[in-house]
Amino acid sequence: MRKIFNFAFILFIIISLGFLIQTDYYLIKPGSVDELGNLIQVEGEVRKEEGQFFMVTVTQHPANLWNYLYGIWHPFLDVRPISKVIPPDMSQEEYNKLMQSWMQESKYLAQIIALRRAGYEVPIVSDGVEIVELMAGSPAEGILKAGDIIKAVEGKKVNLVEEVVEYIQQKEVGQKVRITIQQGEKIKEFEVLTTSHQEEPRKAALGIYVRTLNWQPLLPLKIDIDTGPVIGPSAGMMFVLEILDRLLPENLTGGRLVAGTGTISIDGKVGGIGGVKQKVIAAERAGIDYFLVPAENYEDARQAAGRINVVSVRNLDEALGFLQSLNTACQYYTTTTLEWTIMKPVPTPDGIAT
Repeated sequence: MRKIFNFAFILFIIISLGFLIQTDYYLIKPGSVDELGNLIQVEGEVRKEEGQFFMVTVTQHPANLWNYLYGIWHPFLDVRPISKVIPPDMSQEEYNKLMQSWMQESKYLAQIIALRRAGYEVPIVSDGVEIVELMAGSPAEGILKAGDIIKAVEGKKVNLVEEVVEYIQQKEVGQKVRITIQQGEKIKEFEVLTTSHQEEPRKAALGIYVRTLNWQPLLPLKIDIDTGPVIGPSAGMMFVLEILDRLLPENLTGGRLVAGTGTISIDGKVGGIGGVKQKVIAAERAGIDYFLVPAENYEDARQAAGRINVVSVRNLDEALGFLQSLNTACQYYTTTTLEWTIMKPVPTPDGIAT
């Protein structure tokens, strides 16, 4: 009897220690699925039609030993080194503030893009793009520094972070890029060698964290986007679609439940995001019909999908083209043409830096 008691006590200690031991990883899990019709208000416009657009999130938190092992074992959870989420020289509070600024920028971009698509003129004003932090090993070390304001890239004036990212990524990895910055009262120009993006090695980057400084669109209509505590830029495309659905006469959802994810740039390009597997799972659990996903995330999304229809889009035009097809008879979706179809996924088991 005493042996059984000792064994049980030792087992209890081991299990308890597993909860107390913290790893250097985050556990990434499916998050919420939120109706954008409830989060977005457009002056003079209300949602009257059937169907709905949804924003999908992931949750992440520091992983104890058991969380870590569970995340490693589970096919559709992820564990990610904290250093890959939050730069080593950036505090959690600083990181959250940066993500909040990216969320605000994503909201502004969505309003600009949607209103311009609906025929409105929307000027943009800003003080440029501020360098917040340099990553360890950045090729810009000793050239650029935190607090510098980027005014132009390759001679092209920039007002927004996404413009800086776009112009840098037009270069090949290892090429030089010309950066015009403001340091105090002085305007200076430097050439900096690009390196590989930390999450997308084929794309060029400078290894810097940036944010748009004091910018806003001059909107002809009042638009409110209330996302509560959700931060980051990955709902940009879905914000655009919801706002457009209010401004245009047609029903973009086709009466369906449509979720999705993806950043969006001022020219309508849809950019890749993290946590796509978890977002697909969350959307499927919520009974969503279709999930729009950036083309570069499509394979991961498809592998995570069961019954939900995963749709790959590279830009806003492709997203709108697919949505228009929902009002037509049965079609097939391909990612290589604009002749839209829907491809049933193969069943499977169950942060801006530049």
